[in-house]
Amino acid sequence: MDLNEKDYARLVQSRADKSPLGKDLLKAFLVGGGICAAGQGLSDLYQLWGADRQTAGTLVSLTLIFLAVLLTGLGVFDKLAKHAGAGTLVPITGFANAVASPAIEFKSEGLVLGVSAKLFSIAGPVLVYGVGSSVIYGVLLWLSGLF
Repeated sequence: MDLNEKDYARLVQSRADKSPLGKDLLKAFLVGGGICAAGQGLSDLYQLWGADRQTAGTLVSLTLIFLAVLLTGLGVFDKLAKHAGAGTLVPITGFANAVASPAIEFKSEGLVLGVSAKLFSIAGPVLVYGVGSSVIYGVLLWLSGLF
């Protein structure tokens, strides 16, 4: 079967399922908003327990990371992400899932060659780029202060 680019595009479009955009947007909004609301609730709770605002923010980050990794390990996060789509990509929970998923997937390879080696396979490039960019930005700021 020899198809040109236009015919192939028409074939793919005819067989592709139509995405219920409104429904998907609503799910993503509700789940992402729910995660953010839970974070705000945790912040208020930690401050009620006596933590200052900055410490409460740190505790919220740690709690959300822990819960995202725990739910990833239990297989719940992926099921939620399947239905909520981008709503689960609230930065801290999505990043925690991205770090934990490859490690869990390769646990059968062993602790060193499986979990440890794959732990940062997705997040590693993000970390390297983030740290490298911040160093370059810091040097440029420092140099601009010298002139």
